[in-house]
Amino acid sequence: MGDHKEQQPVRVGAAVRRRRRALELTLAVVAERTGLSVPFLSQVENDRARPSSTSLEKLADALRTTAVELLAAADPAATVDLVRAEPLAEDDFAPRTRNLVRGHHQLHASEFTGDHDAGREFQHRNDELMYVADGAVEIEAEGRAYRLGRGDTLYLTGGVRHRWRATVPDTRIVVVAVAEHIEAVRDRSR
Repeated sequence: MGDHKEQQPVRVGAAVRRRRRALELTLAVVAERTGLSVPFLSQVENDRARPSSTSLEKLADALRTTAVELLAAADPAATVDLVRAEPLAEDDFAPRTRNLVRGHHQLHASEFTGDHDAGREFQHRNDELMYVADGAVEIEAEGRAYRLGRGDTLYLTGGVRHRWRATVPDTRIVVVAVAEHIEAVRDRSR
């Protein structure tokens, strides 16, 4: 079996609903603007009906956006994407970064092997998790230093400035983060 990527049609309903609610419009108002029925719009928003390209254009116009933007904000119906490890030469110890997720998704994941520019500071919009697969790292976050060994994880909320460095050779760290294009909602009541 080789690499396999199976992608089904996108589910545009959630994107339509988010946009309609952001504009504080009712289904009745959108139906009036588009000439489409309220029951059909409800089915679209609940992904029980797929709008034609003409209906999608009408919806986009009524929601003051474009069909392309609605499709870009749509959720994939189902995605399975296998990313295989790249074979390395026995004597290849060069630092490297490998994306573990391809494409435009809600999560971004990368594997870092070896050391990198320890002076480089990161600050991501959304939350991330750092997992040490092999070796050890030192992570500086919000003025504190954390030493992590194999199997340890560090969770950082969005906006936390941090930097890290490998403290032993052949360190592998996996970073999983909510993608930058996602507007993460914070629960401020905590």
